[in-house]
Amino acid sequence: MKVVMIHTSPVSLNELKALCAEIIPDVELVNIIDDSLLDEVKKNGGLTPAIISRMCQYVQIADKLAPDLIFNQCSSVGEAFDLAKRCTSRMTLKIDEAMAEKAVSLGTKIGVIATVASTMLPSCNLVKTKAETAGKNVEVREYLVDGALDILMKEKNVEKHNQLVLAQIQKAAEENDVVVLAQGSMTSLLPYLDGIAKPVLTSPRLAIERIKQMLEGEIK
Repeated sequence: MKVVMIHTSPVSLNELKALCAEIIPDVELVNIIDDSLLDEVKKNGGLTPAIISRMCQYVQIADKLAPDLIFNQCSSVGEAFDLAKRCTSRMTLKIDEAMAEKAVSLGTKIGVIATVASTMLPSCNLVKTKAETAGKNVEVREYLVDGALDILMKEKNVEKHNQLVLAQIQKAAEENDVVVLAQGSMTSLLPYLDGIAKPVLTSPRLAIERIKQMLEGEIK
């Protein structure tokens, strides 16, 4: 079986590859990376026609590779992927779908933490959509740690990134039933979350576990 992943940066690449090796070791993994997409989203404060067009092209390219599933790695372009996936009949998955569903199952007050502003709206919208599908009323609260992703990716300062984000996680945990980390890049905080009283969800492992279920026909 084959999975094609579309990335907007290499920041989560190694982690996703490691999770695939652990959870779905027999699956062939193909990666498409366009690191200009995220910069364009951030510069424009959201999606542009050009971003949507390129995502459609990448889905079409992925489709030609005859995968069993096409995966979108970046939450910021998740809504562009929703449009682009109409270009294929293959199974598709966004990195944060399984996480959003789990968050809705765990509570009605959901705190969403993002480290780049462009991710906040699509991440919150996804949680609300999953809540509507589940027939559940939820309150979604935003916690933006603006600039933290640049600290991680450009300054390569993991410790500073973690300190900034952890403070918001602690605040969100006090005010909500469950906390959602919108960027997969925040998994570097996992070792520091043991003392948090509320569930704190990250997307990468949940996403790869969902891929396994979809490939095995447990979930469509």
